[in-house]
Amino acid sequence: MNTNKPLLGINDKPTSSQWITLSLQHLFAMFGATVLVPYLIGLSPAVALVSSGLGTLAFLFITKFKVPAYLGSSFAFIAPVIAAKQLGGPGAAMIGTFIAGIVYGIVALLIKKAGYRWIMNLLPPVVVGPVIMVIGLALASTAVNQAMNNPATGKYNLLFFSVALVTLLATILFTIFGKGVFSFIPILAGIIVGYLYALAVGVVDFKQVLDADIFAMPDFIFPFVDYKVNINAAILALFVPVAIVTLTEHIGHQLVLSKVVGKDYIKDPGLHRSILGDGTATLISSLIGGPSKTTYGENIGVLAITKVYSVYVLAGAAVLAIAFGFIGKITALINSIPAPVMGGVSILLFGIIASSGLRILIEAKTDFSKNRNLVIASVILVTGIGGASIHIGDQFKLEGMALAAIIGIILNILLPGREKAKEDLFGE
Repeated sequence: MNTNKPLLGINDKPTSSQWITLSLQHLFAMFGATVLVPYLIGLSPAVALVSSGLGTLAFLFITKFKVPAYLGSSFAFIAPVIAAKQLGGPGAAMIGTFIAGIVYGIVALLIKKAGYRWIMNLLPPVVVGPVIMVIGLALASTAVNQAMNNPATGKYNLLFFSVALVTLLATILFTIFGKGVFSFIPILAGIIVGYLYALAVGVVDFKQVLDADIFAMPDFIFPFVDYKVNINAAILALFVPVAIVTLTEHIGHQLVLSKVVGKDYIKDPGLHRSILGDGTATLISSLIGGPSKTTYGENIGVLAITKVYSVYVLAGAAVLAIAFGFIGKITALINSIPAPVMGGVSILLFGIIASSGLRILIEAKTDFSKNRNLVIASVILVTGIGGASIHIGDQFKLEGMALAAIIGIILNILLPGREKAKEDLFGE
């Protein structure tokens, strides 16, 4: 556990000037990734900001204000949301997101009753690592197409590609060499540099920003009002497997956060509470038209750097995010970001997601001299990235990442030689 004395403890209240400054740091840390996800999947960035703030406040309440975490948009659900929108529009995507939140709630209840080791046995690193690699690599073509092509024509455009490359280079430089504030906002900093370059070469339409109102109501989407609620097997097949796998991301974040803060959050307030908080945030988001939520590693990084663990600071960031969501100029500015800027950032981000899966395998010291591990990882990667699918009638379709996750879980259960799960999921 961390023995360094914090500048502000969990329940220490900052002064007014400290509060605003420290909360803004967390807002900037999560901002780039939180608005990137809705941009990529065709949802409202303003709603994503509001839902991240509401979700974070709900998370803090459910965890008894003991866990200093911020919840932003989840990258893991990009592919399922896109697929769901193709099936039944934004409403289907919101229904799927709601289901993901319910899955989290069910797992939280099971963990409260039976402990958490069963999920570690169900999802060992040899399953989780390759599935996370699939999540990143399956989106590779999306990032590259955004980077290279003019969205108006769908054809290759060298000017647009130059915007993506400048954005990518800037993001890489901020990630590797960023100091101080830039060390935890490389995504946002890279987007700003790319945007300025795009503005200089005439790719940005800034008129919409000038015409936008200062204050504007976000484009909320409500069930029964804006869409009919229809839960079917296809939506379940898209979201349930991914929700189960992303639970390991949550566990990993709680383990890291425990080490940063010096508290055992797995035991107090309990993993079931933090998972329930994550699920509740996703439920809230789905009910107003936002993407699924997850605890953010970027904000854990801010905690580690500043040694300010106060939940008041995280709550302040949540309130600021909600307020930003109602500022029309900000929403218009986000919407004016050209596709190649987001494509350039996505090349790095999706690659990092895939590399994170590889990192899980390495840190868990997964032995690939064992054919069992080799088989599980290989089948997950090829079925997931290759887009394998199972169709049963017109209503049920299981494909890509979701199918790969289920196959990996089944292989792990059935193949002989399964090892008992370690206490720490990632072998740390």
